[in-house]
Amino acid sequence: MSVTRAFEKARADNRAALVGYLPAGYPDVPGGIEALTVMVDAGCDIIEVGLPYSDPVMDGPTIQAAAQAALEGGVRTTDVLRTVEAVAATGVPTVIMTYWNPVERYGVSRFAADLASAGGAGLITPDLTPDSAAPWIAAADEHDLDKIFLVAPSSTDARIAMTTKACRGFVYATAVMGVTGARTTTSDLAGPLVARTRAATDLPVGVGLGVSNGDQAAEVASYADGVIVGSAFVRTLLDAEDQRSGLDALAALTRDLADGVRRGR
Repeated sequence: MSVTRAFEKARADNRAALVGYLPAGYPDVPGGIEALTVMVDAGCDIIEVGLPYSDPVMDGPTIQAAAQAALEGGVRTTDVLRTVEAVAATGVPTVIMTYWNPVERYGVSRFAADLASAGGAGLITPDLTPDSAAPWIAAADEHDLDKIFLVAPSSTDARIAMTTKACRGFVYATAVMGVTGARTTTSDLAGPLVARTRAATDLPVGVGLGVSNGDQAAEVASYADGVIVGSAFVRTLLDAEDQRSGLDALAALTRDLADGVRRGR
């Protein structure tokens, strides 16, 4: 199920879409599925399931901590696919966000086939660029999966044009240079990046820049098609005294963010 439907629905409601991220397997596989389902019920339009990886060069300390705990708990790629299947069964488009090495090790064609069979919508590939992605593009096209590549403030106009041409589903605009993480202020680089990206494509543009509350979500929603939130969700679970309070806090945060994307227009 492509993410396109979620963006179309949000646009019809005159708002941005809320995209929520958690790594699979944290605090364990069933607990991770339960947490993601809470986020769906509380207002996420699209879910990103993170594939925990041992060398997360672009992740900040919050996501690294949860992913490391998942790895130490024995999470495997098959568990990530099982998580996608459970979340996609809710009817919300579900993508995997992953570094490229685990996909290559699993087998690109096999990964695409298994992701499609789990009901997944596609992949966000932060360390894979379209000019190095021929095997993934072919496999994704074969299984009708979304291909979500990243653009950044440092991207040239030519690079943005090349990247967006290869995307399907949406374009991921990472508007903070450096690693991921929740921030107290949003970036002044995001608006211009979205404008440059929109000049190159009609695809929706989702922005990830460390949004951690509804007010920040409203600000980003004023110029972006999607507001992507990761570290704030992960931090909510990491800080919880127990799973029940963590899920309650996760639901409250999701509702605040879902309200924010509606106030942004």
